[in-house]
Amino acid sequence: MPTSNRNLNLNILFLLSIFHIVTITASNYLVQIPFQFLGMHTTWGAFTFPFIFLATDLTVRMYGSEQARKIIFMSMFPGLLISYLVSVLFVDGAFLGIESLADFNVFVARIAVASFAAYLIGQIMDITVFNRLRQNATWWVAPACSTVVGNLIDTLSFFSLAFAGSSDPFMAANWMEIALVDYGYKLAISMLFFLPMYGVLLNFMVNKLNIPINMRPQQTA
Repeated sequence: MPTSNRNLNLNILFLLSIFHIVTITASNYLVQIPFQFLGMHTTWGAFTFPFIFLATDLTVRMYGSEQARKIIFMSMFPGLLISYLVSVLFVDGAFLGIESLADFNVFVARIAVASFAAYLIGQIMDITVFNRLRQNATWWVAPACSTVVGNLIDTLSFFSLAFAGSSDPFMAANWMEIALVDYGYKLAISMLFFLPMYGVLLNFMVNKLNIPINMRPQQTA
């Protein structure tokens, strides 16, 4: 591979890792802010987390499942730490000051750990499904199916681990409803906006950046 293409690929993979960390952090913070839409409870995190599946599916398509797994493992621990720090320092949009870090926040820590576990499970499932289906000539089959399965596993894992029996009475009482509504919003947003965006970005990366498509599924560990 020419040096310029190798450097370009490394830069793209680095940016994808940063993108994962930023999205994890934003989603973990926004999931603590519930609101009602059409009488149903959900959180603002439903509108940010689908970005991760978009990035993961593009990575699997262009570089294969091995590189996608590397990005996940590179992003997990920084995402966990930064999520905790941001959520403790900023509550309801207000900066509480550095001194707020002096006391360990069990509620925020539980959310961060739940996100860590759900992110790992959901993304590995997303990669597995996408990797199996990416040889399909119809470009949208693999990202659509992986998004449906990955989001379901991630959402149920996260909300059950983070809020079942939580110290937050509202989230403890409504986590199942919020999880199902959250999943519905994620699917709607993904299919209406992120799936077409995936097609546009895939076309751009292939035609403008000259990155070849890897259609052959790889063996997974």
